[in-house]
Amino acid sequence: QEQVAESGGGLVQPGGSLTLSCTASGFTADDYAIGWLRQAPGKEREGVSCISPSSAGRYYADSMKGRLSISRDNAKNTVYLQMNTLRPESTGVYFCAAGWGCSSYDVVGEKYWGKGTTVTVSA
Repeated sequence: QEQVAESGGGLVQPGGSLTLSCTASGFTADDYAIGWLRQAPGKEREGVSCISPSSAGRYYADSMKGRLSISRDNAKNTVYLQMNTLRPESTGVYFCAAGWGCSSYDVVGEKYWGKGTTVTVSA
C-alpha cells in the first residue's frame, strides 16, 4: 500500500528543537517532491517547506527561514524536517505530502498525504 506517515511531534519549550520524519512506503520517496505543511489551531493548512525530487531544490517559508532544514535519507525512504528555535506560533499539526514538484515551499500535484503529527510549543 502506497502511503506516507509522519512522526516525531511532541511538546517542546520555546527555543527548543524538534525533528519530524515523513516515511514513505510502497513507493520511492526520492522520485517525488515532499512537502511539509502546518495547520495551526483555527487556521488553514499552509506550506512550510518542500524538497524537490532527488533533492534538487530545498525551499522554506519566509516565516521560518533560517530555523528549518529539510533533508532526505533514501536508505530509509524518509524525509526529515529539522526545526530549531521553535516559537509558540509554530504550534500545530504538521502534515507531509508527496507530489510531483515544489512551487517554492509548497508541494504541488499531491498524490499521497499523511495523517499528521502534532507539535506543541509551550512553556
